Amino acid sequence: MNFLSHTLDGAAGQQGNFPMVLIIVIYVAIFGALYFFLIRPNSKKKKQEAELRNSVEIGDEITTIGGISGRIVAIKEDEDAIIIETGSDRVKMKMKRWCISSVDTQKEPTAQTTEKKGFLSGLFKKKDQ
Repeated sequence: MNFLSHTLDGAAGQQGNFPMVLIIVIYVAIFGALYFFLIRPNSKKKKQEAELRNSVEIGDEITTIGGISGRIVAIKEDEDAIIIETGSDRVKMKMKRWCISSVDTQKEPTAQTTEKKGFLSGLFKKKDQ
């Protein structure tokens, strides 16, 4: 009787491990999906916004997160601030760099910029090249 009960306990223990492994795999898949659909795009967006804010120059037309539009007349690196000039009466306002929402100045592409290649761009080449 002891041998039979020991054998049945071993078989039940082996079958009980499979659902636990399956649950762990499902949790890993859920966290992986959350990372690729929520966390990664958000961090990319924040990185692009930081690059935008650090690449502004004097003379750029910007819009702040509050909706104020103006032209940058000075950049204070030590305070991490900008001074913008708004309207025809040339009112100047000092603001932090983080308040920049968008840069409205169209910059000309330089010779160093290359065209982006898509996932299948190597398969479809233009005939004139």
